[in-house]
Amino acid sequence: MSVKVRIPSQLRQLTGGEGMIEMDAGTIGGIIMELENLNPGIAERLLDNGEVRRFINIYIDGEDIRFAEGMETEVADGAEISIVPAVAGG
Repeated sequence: MSVKVRIPSQLRQLTGGEGMIEMDAGTIGGIIMELENLNPGIAERLLDNGEVRRFINIYIDGEDIRFAEGMETEVADGAEISIVPAVAGG
């Protein structure tokens, strides 16, 4: 089976406009590296020194990976991953 990765509009120029990508299950780190293989440049927008950037949030079925095992968090078949950039303003 696979997992669904929701791509935010800010990153869709790297995915050819795709807002949802299906991938094989694995760890968040492995999924991000596979996203990079398919869509060069996306990892540098998500990661800093191998960890998720401070202002990027990644959720698996609504649960923040920072409260799990970070990049080593396992993603089960059928799960949905949401990449959510923080929004700031004033």
